[in-house]
Amino acid sequence: MSGVVPLNWYVVLLVVTALSAWALTFPARRIAVQIGYVAQPDERKVHKRITPQSGGVAMFLAMLVGWAVAASIPALAPLFRGSSEPLGLILGASVIFVVGVIDDLREMSAPAKVAGEVLAATVLYFMGVTWFQFKVPLAGTVLLSPEWTPLLTALWVIAITNAVNLIDGLDGLAAGVVAIASGALAIYGLHLQHLGLLQTDNIGPLIAVLTCGICIGFLPHNFHPARIFMGDSGALLLGLLMAASTMLIGGRAATTGPVSGVAAHTGQTYFFFAPLFIPFFILGVPMVDMAFAFVRRTANRTGFATPDKNHLHHRLLRLGHGHRRSVLILWAWTVLLSGFILFPLYVSSVNAFIPFGALALGVVLYTLFHPGLRKQVEPDGAVQVPAPALDPAVPGAQDDRTAGGSPAPAVSAVPHREL
Repeated sequence: MSGVVPLNWYVVLLVVTALSAWALTFPARRIAVQIGYVAQPDERKVHKRITPQSGGVAMFLAMLVGWAVAASIPALAPLFRGSSEPLGLILGASVIFVVGVIDDLREMSAPAKVAGEVLAATVLYFMGVTWFQFKVPLAGTVLLSPEWTPLLTALWVIAITNAVNLIDGLDGLAAGVVAIASGALAIYGLHLQHLGLLQTDNIGPLIAVLTCGICIGFLPHNFHPARIFMGDSGALLLGLLMAASTMLIGGRAATTGPVSGVAAHTGQTYFFFAPLFIPFFILGVPMVDMAFAFVRRTANRTGFATPDKNHLHHRLLRLGHGHRRSVLILWAWTVLLSGFILFPLYVSSVNAFIPFGALALGVVLYTLFHPGLRKQVEPDGAVQVPAPALDPAVPGAQDDRTAGGSPAPAVSAVPHREL
């Protein structure tokens, strides 16, 4: 096993990817307006002006720039030498990106989109971007057989990509949540490498760093009022990157390593012994949102792809929070949940309380967003959202009003198509 890569190179990649995403979003926005790659206002969407939704294009290109720079750094050469995983990640990301672009332009059916996600997962699996084992508390390590690995890889990619896609309902929400989650995952993976419990040629931390950089660079364009949306191409891309990095880190951490008596050195953390649970915490907000959506739509006997107005961000709006405050609250939840992963890695004295604290957070989260909370709701269930200023950079942008000059009906929904 080669030496640990100096952290300063990961910082360089984070900055390069962030700057690339920020710079590339400008031409992506202009070209989208010219070719009609835009999101039109309608009764289901919060935004009230024609807005480019080509942010995923800038994200994808920034990812390629990040990979190119990483491949040119000698210290990162072991991650690319004799491994098909970097190419597999790029190919899988390309597949999911194309699926997202097609869905943005032509609105694919739910089965077709899932088929595209399965194809991307299949590419990852055959190129080696998958997990090898599970660590189950009190049950030891479960090695995955070749018969189960492809199925679990596909299910994981479908779950994470759709979780990110579902949370992409307010300006800056998905990009901020994924930035925080991927940053926490990168710190966790690099810490395991420092301890000798994760192979130093594992590309999982690198993927997480690049994902974080992409989101940081895109956020200035996407925070409310957004000048551009990431679209399904961006949301699905971020989901696949998070799925790949969590599999490579959580599904490959060593059960034993060169650090003997690891509990004495790192603290006997719950997440050290159960890394599989890490994505359920760092991606807690979108995972909870997806779980609630599944239960809610099953109880209502509607298809999972049927849109509704009961996502977490809708509930916050109905509680009286504004657009930006709702986003900041969900960012704060992501920071808090990610802190439960990182804090015990450095402060071992509180490790025993982590599972109980996590359970308490889940109860509080459910209480805050219980379906019984219905404040400041219009009779028709809509939320009054003030119209933002028109975007002069987008030709054809116009006030969302009727021909007679009266205000259009209140709107409430997400600027994305689910599943």
